[in-house]
Parts: sequence; structure tokens; C-alpha cells
Amino acid sequence: MINISPVAAPKKHRAVRPRHAASLIIVRQSHTGPEMLMGMRGAKHRFMPNRLVFPGGAVDPTDHKTPFSTPLRDETKILLERTAPPRLAQALAAAAARELEEETGLTLGAPPALDGLSYLCRAVTPPSQPVRFNARFLVVDVDRISGTLAGSGELEELRYYAMAEALAFDLAGITRDILKNLQRFLQMSPQERLDRIATPLNRFNNWRTE
Repeated sequence: MINISPVAAPKKHRAVRPRHAASLIIVRQSHTGPEMLMGMRGAKHRFMPNRLVFPGGAVDPTDHKTPFSTPLRDETKILLERTAPPRLAQALAAAAARELEEETGLTLGAPPALDGLSYLCRAVTPPSQPVRFNARFLVVDVDRISGTLAGSGELEELRYYAMAEALAFDLAGITRDILKNLQRFLQMSPQERLDRIATPLNRFNNWRTE
């Protein structure tokens, strides 16, 4: 009699809970069009190594207590609060300001002025990835920024990139989509930007975005 043992079922992958995070895209206009401040993640980074990205990072507990000189505009606050309670929405803006200063030496002021921030979109890393973020992307004009550009070393080749130049890199799919989203945003009228409040959730490249 042949005893055939049952094959053990493969263990189900338990998705890592995504950390709340924020990135701040500084935009400046040149004679050839918009340019964005970006830098290259080093090879030792666990998340998106050797990839061109925007300054940003995870929310820290201190971000919930950060004072500010001017609050978020109503439309930015409303869009952030679609997926975050008010206290977290404020912390996301504070995290974007803090990460900008830590990684680039540039600042929104002390305390930070948040009224120049616009909401672009949100992206959630797919459940299959070992490192996950629930990231919000905010946009600010370079005129709202002060300080001298001096990277901390976390981002290499830190400088302003023209849109076409950035898109020519071997970008992560989500970064490419964020840039295309930014292109559309920069072409919108003030009313069209307000109308985004009613924009439904959409998906691409397995990332959940809005």
C-alpha cells in the first residue's frame, strides 16, 4: 500500500500595511517649460533603489504636532481628507515640509507656510511589495520655497529636471504616471483644479491611485 501524504497548501502572503507618506514636488518655470526638483535614490535603499524620485518620506509622530504659520487651502485640505482624517491630513503636509528640508535644505519657512501646497494625487504600493507606502503627492511653486539647495546625501544628483528629461529616465512606473498626472495638473485652470474634488478612484500598474 502506497501512502501518499497530502501536499501542504502554500502559505498565503500577508501584505505589509502601507505607511502614510508624503512627497512635495517643487515646480519652477523655465523658457522651455516646467521643471521639477528630483533626485536619485542610492543603490542601498530598500524602496526604489537607483530610481529618480521626488523628495519625500513617511509620516513621523512629530509631524502631528508641527506648528504652521498658514493653514492648508480649503481645496487642498478637502482632497487630503478624502482618504485621511483631519489630524493625519495636517501631518501629511507637515511631513512633506520636513522631508523637503531634510533631503534638500529647502524650506517652506519656520513654522512652515502650508497655503501654497496643492494636492496632486495619492498612490498606494501594491500588496505584493515588501515595503509599502500610502503616499500623497503635493505640489508647490518654487516662489514659495526659500533656502539653499544642499542635499543630505539621501538623494543623489539632486537638481531641477525638465519634464522631457525626467521622462527619458528609466523611471519606476508609478513615478512616470505621477509626472504625467503633473503635466495635466499644470495645464488645468483654477476651476478645473477645484473640480478634481469629484474625481473618482482609478487604478493603473497595480498601484491604487487617485
